Formats: sequence, C-alpha cells, structure tokens
Amino acid sequence: MKHLWGIDLGGTKMEGIILEPAESPVTICRLRIPSGAEKGYEHVTGQIVTLVEMMKTASGLKPERLGMGTPGILDPLTQTMKNCNSVCLNGRPLKADIEKMLGIPVRLANDANCFALAETLYGVVKDECPNARVVFGVIMGTGVGGGIVIDNKVWEGKQGIAGEWGHNQLEENGEPCYCGKNGCVEATFSGPSLEKYYTKISGRKVNLKEITELHVSGGDAFATQTINRLTSMFGKAISTVVNILDPDAIVLGGGVGNIDALYTDGLNELKKSIFNNRVETVLLKPKLGDSAGVFGAAGLWSEQ
Repeated sequence: MKHLWGIDLGGTKMEGIILEPAESPVTICRLRIPSGAEKGYEHVTGQIVTLVEMMKTASGLKPERLGMGTPGILDPLTQTMKNCNSVCLNGRPLKADIEKMLGIPVRLANDANCFALAETLYGVVKDECPNARVVFGVIMGTGVGGGIVIDNKVWEGKQGIAGEWGHNQLEENGEPCYCGKNGCVEATFSGPSLEKYYTKISGRKVNLKEITELHVSGGDAFATQTINRLTSMFGKAISTVVNILDPDAIVLGGGVGNIDALYTDGLNELKKSIFNNRVETVLLKPKLGDSAGVFGAAGLWSEQ
C-alpha cells in the first residue's frame, strides 16, 4: 500500500501529513503553513501546492494521490464547493483545480467527515469498538455538524450533506440560525448558543467552560439549567440520528462534546426518545484531538 498524503484545510492554516499506512500509522512528515483565505481563492490553491512541495522536500517522497479535509462540501452534482465558512471557496471547483495543479487524483471531505473517519480508522472506535460498521462522528463546538462512516468509508450522500444534523429543526419557535431557519440543533446547543441561553436566564455573560464548572460544583442554578437543557435537547436531537442510521458508535467531538453530562444524562435522554427499549449504540470520547482532521484527510485513500 502506498503512503497516505493528507491536507487539512482551514481558514487560517493548513496542515499536511504523510502516513506510513498501517493500523496504527507512523507519521513520516507533518507540516503547517498559513492558508490565507482572506487573500482569496487563488492564494489558497497556491498555498496547497506550496505545502505539497514542502512535504515532498521534507520526506523525499512523491504523492500518487491526496486526501483533503475542507471547511465545506464538494457538491456532487456541480463539483463546486458549498457551505464553506472560508467563503472564497464557495462556488469554486477546488477538487478539479488541485488535481490539475498537482497532476494526481484528489479526494475531498468536510471536517466532520474527516473527524469521523480518523476516529474510526485510528482513534477511539478502533480501540473500543473495533467491529463497528456504522459510525456517526459529531462535532459540537462553535457550530454543530456530523459525519457518517460506513465500513471504514465516508458516506457523503446524494447531495453531499449526509450527517448534517446540525440544521435539523429542534424547536419550532427557537433561536434564529444563520441558515435561515429557527430552532436548529446548532442554534440550540452549540457552544455560543448555550452561552447565549445562560446570559438570557441569568443576566450574566459567562463562557461555556465556566458554566460547566459552575454546574459541577452545584453552586449555580442557572448553570445547571443550561446543562440540563443541553442534555435534554441532545437526547432528542441525536435520537433522530439513531432511529434512522442506527449506528454502532457515536463519537462526540468539539468543545461541547467534552461535557461529561452528555455521556450520562444525555444518554438517559436518548433512551427516552429512541424508538427502542434500550440503547446499544455507544457514546465515545475522541482520542485524536487536533490530529483528527489531518489524519482523516489522509485516511480518505486508506482502502487503496
């Protein structure tokens, strides 16, 4: 099997990695450079080529294919990018352009899919649920997203939006979301949404880490109300995923995913809402941290 090359493309930086393919892959090279998305599309694509050249020089290897994690989705029909928070990428044929510039095949997947794939191939799923066939990877942070892995491969769907549970409507009269709807999962219990809720009921501005600590200490009823809202809404929201997908494992990433109550009270709320008399799906804490994106990007070619 050939070496696995991956790039995790972010708004401010991009990271490249070369892995020796194995069940526990050895990192041969890992480099970061600024992406400079504020300078426009041509600058970003130029930086990708620069990073690949730097990786070639550092490793003495040449890529035969490249996996890329992106801050958005490649539309399967138009083959252009959409839903990117690095807005200079939207509407642009990133895959085709990079393939032309590098002269090799390229696969793209969004950050949530790369997270789910990395934790499946190399992280907590491999270690704790090695026979899992269906994995749902959740990112709950500034936003809420998700990725689906089936038999160690990313499942993107007909429109490229498979796993995007963050924009399912959870509360009909809930808070407005940037997507144009009200009461989306993201608008209900992303990190900023939880902080906004706490401010609304308490009159104080406190960050999520402090809210969590206040809840654990038992000294702030508003903090406990906020965390209880999180676990209740999480159970309802994730139950729709479980009812439809019935995954073997769900990995909870992002800052909100660090809150321990999700694995106890959140799991109990899931039990209340799921269309079953028990929950066999396991909730897992990720193991790869910031490495997940770039490992997942490289893993897009792992079956080759």
